[in-house]
Formats: sequence, C-alpha cells, structure tokens
Amino acid sequence: MKQIKFILIAILFFTCIHAHAQNTIFLSHGRIEFERKVNLYAQIDDEDDEAWRDLMKKTTPKFKSSFFDLFFNDNKTLYKPGRENPDNNKMWQSPAEDNTVFTDLGKEQATSEKNIFDQRFLVQDTARKIKWKITNETKNIAGFDCRRANALIMDSIYIVAFYTDEITTNGGPESFSGLPGMILGVAIPHEHITWFATKVYNEDVPVTSLIPPTKGKKVTNASMLFQLKDALKDWGKWGKRHIKAAML
Repeated sequence: MKQIKFILIAILFFTCIHAHAQNTIFLSHGRIEFERKVNLYAQIDDEDDEAWRDLMKKTTPKFKSSFFDLFFNDNKTLYKPGRENPDNNKMWQSPAEDNTVFTDLGKEQATSEKNIFDQRFLVQDTARKIKWKITNETKNIAGFDCRRANALIMDSIYIVAFYTDEITTNGGPESFSGLPGMILGVAIPHEHITWFATKVYNEDVPVTSLIPPTKGKKVTNASMLFQLKDALKDWGKWGKRHIKAAML
C-alpha cells in the first residue's frame, strides 16, 4: 500500500512539473514598459542647508516618475522615452533623465543619446561590463518571477537588480545588462532611483526597427566624464550627483 501511494505521489509531482514547463513561455522579442522613479525628497535631504531643504520640499513633489519602453529582439535592445506622465514637475529636471540607449549584446557595443543641460551627447562605446553576484532572493515583477543580483558600478555605486530567465535577451533598462535573462528591476539605493517593469508585451519587434540614435556630440564614456568633471567642478554635492546621473 505504501509503495502504491509513493508511486501516485511521484506521478502527480512529475505531472505538475510537466504542466508548468508546458505553460512557461520564453520570450526572445517584445516590449517592456519601465517606470523610472526618483525620490526627490531623499535627494534633497542629502543637502546640508536645512532652510534650503525645507523651501525645496514646499515646491517639489516627493517622487518623480517617468516611463520608458525597452524594445528587444534576441541580442539587440532599444531603450527610449515612453508615454508622458502629466503629474511630473517639469521644473525639476536632471541631466540624462530621458536617455535613448541602443545595445548590441552580441557585439558588446552601446550607443546612447543623452541630454545634459544644454548639450546633447552621442556616446559610442563598449557595453558596460558588470560583475554581478546572484543571490537566492526572488521577487515577482510584472508577472515574472525574478532573481536578485547585486553589483558595484563606477567603482562605488551599489546597485540591486532583478532578472528573469523567462525572457532570453540578457539586457535591461539604461545600460544595465549581463545577467542570464532580462533585467526587470533596478534600484540604486544611495542615489534614490529605481527602474521597474510595469508590463511586458509579447509583440513583434523587427530587428530593422532597433537602430542606434544618431544625434549629438560624439564622445566615449571616458571623454564625456572628463568634460563633465571640468564643467561641474565647482558645483559641490550636486555636481557629483549630476555626474553620476549622466554616467549611468
């Protein structure tokens, strides 16, 4: 009797696994909407001038949210501004907050169009290489089970990412990539910025529509960083924050 019960349990177990495998859809192309969210109050609190902090909070919303679309097909991705958010405060503009980023993951090349104050840059360089440490923590994002990974970028900026292997393109928003699947969530705690997918669309994305931007002053990441450091050297904390934002 015990042997029969064991056999029945085993059959049920493998039937459930087979059914789950059949229902799992692995996407290699489509569109992902991301919400980029900045905690403006937290950024303001980093300043030393208490009177200035109080004044800014009276005229500034706590959060600023922007939407972006990430189009992907196999090893190519195109990240660009999406639908407008009418609730945004247009007076609070940060550099490089409306980037367009094309990445050829196969060739490890990236082209980004970035508006930084009154200058438009076209950054052509190798794709960012990130040394990820994958953890056992999981999170469901936009209906996909994701696993957490941690890393440091630009020497000292701690980032958290969540990726799913149910989307086979190993890209992500902005310049984040390099995990065994699509990154659906990114958080930079110290900079108070997050990117999280709101919805994943299984739709056709012709490879011919995934083309790099072409407008702006041509630079590499290194040459743009040199120019920004020189231009913002007297801006104190805000200068350093703007440089970090521009280089993400």
